[in-house]
Amino acid sequence: MPETLALLFFAHVLADYVLQTRRMVETKDKGATLALHFLIVLGSLLLIFGQWDAPALYLLALSHIFIDTIKVQLFDDRFRAHILDQIAHIATLLITAALAPSLWADAPLAPLTWLPESALLLAGLLYATRAGGFAVGKLMEPFSPELTRQSLPGGGQMIGILERGLIFGLMIAGLPAGIGFLIAAKSVLRFETIQSGGEDDSRQMAEYVIIGTLASFAWALAVSMGTLALLHSLLGLPLLEIIRPSA
Repeated sequence: MPETLALLFFAHVLADYVLQTRRMVETKDKGATLALHFLIVLGSLLLIFGQWDAPALYLLALSHIFIDTIKVQLFDDRFRAHILDQIAHIATLLITAALAPSLWADAPLAPLTWLPESALLLAGLLYATRAGGFAVGKLMEPFSPELTRQSLPGGGQMIGILERGLIFGLMIAGLPAGIGFLIAAKSVLRFETIQSGGEDDSRQMAEYVIIGTLASFAWALAVSMGTLALLHSLLGLPLLEIIRPSA
């Protein structure tokens, strides 16, 4: 089951955060866009698992599009809807892996024993950085127009990607203490920027930076812990090893 779940997660990240374009996200209320996204999701699953006769893969792709349709039709495009959407998708991956645990064992690429771990690490990194960017962006959207008007175009997004990538790498390497140095470095770099404005602007900018930083760090830590839990399951290690620093 862990191998199947790892590859299902990789397919999900590939379909939603690599192969899905921004235009597709913006026009998901169109039937043609949903149909194209369905083909991308199904194609990713079939490409990875190589089983054209596996009903579980088709059902998973259909459930993915059903969740996206519900989100578009019943919810606005805000943070809460985005999080609920991702929770629902992850739940379908868990259910599929539980009901069809041998999907990967029966796959043509199964002899490549290194592939599940490698795919999981890549998927975890992309989920921490790219998916985290969308999630934090949705959370900060109501505050962004006024407070980011003097920022470099895309500067905040790039900083977020880098910091979440660093956190993910530090956690995977068993060096969580390094996150403290990352927080300190970001605090020092932001201090002069915040102080350069007026009192009200400085306070608002400080609150904006704190909320965004905490949200970004929380996302990266959650994804890292989930990735480590599944990685340790793949390697047959006890879950307590996750929180034990490497020697």
